[in-house]
Amino acid sequence: MALQISATNPEHPALLLELPWHVPLEEWPEEVLVPLPRGISRHVVRYARAGDEVIAVKELAERPALREYELLRDLDRIGIPAVDPLAVVTGRTADDGSPLESVLVTRHLGGSMPYRSMFETTMRPATMHRLMDALAVLLVRLHLAGFAWGDCSLSNTLFRRDAGAYAAYLVDAETGDLHPQLSTGQREYDLDLARVNISGELLDLEASGALHPSVDPIEFGMEICARYGALWEELTRTSVYPAGKYHYIERRIRRLNELGFDVAEMQIEHSSNGDTVTFVPKVVDAGHHQRQLLRLTGLDTEENQARRLLSDLESWMATQDDYAPGDPLAARPEVLAHRWVRDVFRPTVRAVPLELRGSMDSAEIYHELLEHRWYLSEHAQHDIGLDAVVEDYIGNILPKARETLEPTLPE
Repeated sequence: MALQISATNPEHPALLLELPWHVPLEEWPEEVLVPLPRGISRHVVRYARAGDEVIAVKELAERPALREYELLRDLDRIGIPAVDPLAVVTGRTADDGSPLESVLVTRHLGGSMPYRSMFETTMRPATMHRLMDALAVLLVRLHLAGFAWGDCSLSNTLFRRDAGAYAAYLVDAETGDLHPQLSTGQREYDLDLARVNISGELLDLEASGALHPSVDPIEFGMEICARYGALWEELTRTSVYPAGKYHYIERRIRRLNELGFDVAEMQIEHSSNGDTVTFVPKVVDAGHHQRQLLRLTGLDTEENQARRLLSDLESWMATQDDYAPGDPLAARPEVLAHRWVRDVFRPTVRAVPLELRGSMDSAEIYHELLEHRWYLSEHAQHDIGLDAVVEDYIGNILPKARETLEPTLPE
């Protein structure tokens, strides 16, 4: 069988042809590999460079490789945070003619880390709570979309910073299934697997001495269930309000938006006596603030970053002479937003030297600067300008922060 590359983009096969597909993945030469931290996997996984792309290459049998490739493409189409599938390579043979396993190729998620790399220095319990929050949000998003993961764990997840919190991305979809809707039993099965897997992973870290002594692995395994349950209840519960109190419905929708979820449609039923209204929201995938920021500015960020940037954008817009909501002669929000990107966001981020940023992206740098501005302004009891904030951040904060940041990832 001849070598075949099935790719999502016509450019990818040409780039991928340069890689040594005739060599078993675990024997690939160092010159094609990229030294990035890897999580635990049942398969051989390597990071390599293909043109300007950093890719993850996973070796597995042809049928599961093709299946996972299609599942990841489906998740991408419905906006679920997962690694980006690039290609499947089949028909591999060694120089002696013996067959080699197929490989799945995905794009490396820039700025992300596997959980074990995050535990290279003992992680504080507060940070671990944020990881559980991120994983719970990811699992809820998958279930709302009808995706049964089948192997939810820290090992099958990548984490990126998101304005002081973390955003979780699915890495391994090999055991997953996409359905029109999940039953309660399917969701509970996923949740039970998550609890067992996470407790086992943390027990392993405890045995190696990499777990904070105050962390109970079993309790943290249970925490994913509690956080998932609270979020699922808020997103899917039916509310009953007094008739005429429609602002209660708007308040509920706003609360869902603050959690990062959109309401695609809603079912409202009046009781027979007209005294109450039953409200059932249909919640879709998270990303309310992401989409709003992307529409206004073209900036593609994580959800918490988007929320913070939108807040700063709105505050800045209120200071502009041509900002007048409702006035047809005033500047449109999109015009003001692009002015903010040009005159405020980009110059501020570029003032922080690239070599000092570590793995933080532009949105995270700007969030950090906003946090530092708030701290300096509170201390001084008056507003501090961004220029002074950047100078102080570079001189006093980044040198200390770099001691605890994860290793810098290549661009």
